[in-house]
Amino acid sequence: MNETKLLGLSDVEAPTVYSPRIRERFSGLDAVISCGDLPWHYLEFVVSMLDLPLYYVQGNHVFDIEDGEGEVRHHPHGAINLHRQVIYDPKLDLILAGIEGSLRYNRGRYQYTQRQMWQMVFGLVPQLLFNKVRYGRYLDVFVTHAAPTGIHDEDDPAHKGVDAFRWLIDTFSPKLHLHGHIHLYDPFKARETMHGQTRVINCYAYREIKFP
Repeated sequence: MNETKLLGLSDVEAPTVYSPRIRERFSGLDAVISCGDLPWHYLEFVVSMLDLPLYYVQGNHVFDIEDGEGEVRHHPHGAINLHRQVIYDPKLDLILAGIEGSLRYNRGRYQYTQRQMWQMVFGLVPQLLFNKVRYGRYLDVFVTHAAPTGIHDEDDPAHKGVDAFRWLIDTFSPKLHLHGHIHLYDPFKARETMHGQTRVINCYAYREIKFP
């Protein structure tokens, strides 16, 4: 059986990744997924060194940078923004979709109410239904910054889970739901949870993921 191998990244720069030996350390990858809150120079380093597709969503902390001509860049070069998109990658035979940001807890950018998250998730549904007809499945990899309600989330306003994300994985059963936002300081805190047919994985720092 063929395997797909992804490298999930989120929230903090990992020395193992940000290294001249990255190719040696992470061999055999098919793609890289960023779940947000990472600076563009870090993602662009990964793209240039691994020469692989990198799909991403923004976190709730965005590291905009000014280029040499004084223009502010909001997105990394060479990477594909999944926010509110459903994308089929024919080389990988993967269907990916994503939603950026976290729940609103102050006046910062890339923060949304539960209602706004529902609206964005519902916006993905027509394409997911089309995928079922065309490819025989709705979705393979759902990428978000925030966690779904009741899985890996926390009680404080900034880190509560998103109801709409939980509904999406319950309804469309992607193989993977990759998220970040929840920092893993406690070695006993769950990084991966099987929910129905979906592996929900916290990609804090980095995570190598293999699946058939």
